[in-house]
Amino acid sequence: MKLLKHIWTTALALGLGAGVIFAQEQGGPPPQGGGPGQQEEGPGQGHRHHRPPPLPIVEVLDANHDGIIDSNEIANASAALLTLDKNHDGKLTMDEYLPPRPDGAPAGGPPPGHHRPTPLIIQALDANHDSVIDSNEIANASAALWTLDKNHDGKLTRDEYLGPRPNGPRGGPQEGPEEDGHRPPPPPDEN
Repeated sequence: MKLLKHIWTTALALGLGAGVIFAQEQGGPPPQGGGPGQQEEGPGQGHRHHRPPPLPIVEVLDANHDGIIDSNEIANASAALLTLDKNHDGKLTMDEYLPPRPDGAPAGGPPPGHHRPTPLIIQALDANHDSVIDSNEIANASAALWTLDKNHDGKLTRDEYLGPRPNGPRGGPQEGPEEDGHRPPPPPDEN
């Protein structure tokens, strides 16, 4: 009986150990020298995906940091945006409303083919699309933000203020409503 108990204990320990090893291989920590989002050593060895840093413009508008810009936060948008005006010139430039560039990022912007779409919140606030949110646009911020409330529920969710992810939630193709809120019709049957 003791021998059987010892065999079972050993088998269980080996099984758990193997499970830990396989779990680490599939989704464990990154290899030494490269954290999430960092390029591997050497050219052409790929790029790890990472969550981009939060937008300062969203951080100041979403005062309670719950991921939703509610009606009170929308009403206080102009005052919140002015907190980003580092040089107190009455307008917000990209270096004030976007996160700082990561260390080692090319100075001229992203490489060709890697341009991220402008978040909807910035498109709405920067009415003339000159990449500067000027004093008139700051004063009109609440009205501009209300245009993003597509379902008219009195608040802005991440999908409403950032737009759909280019590659969907898990890196696959984006599925869901198009910009007008409707799915495209299915392709015609060619039978």
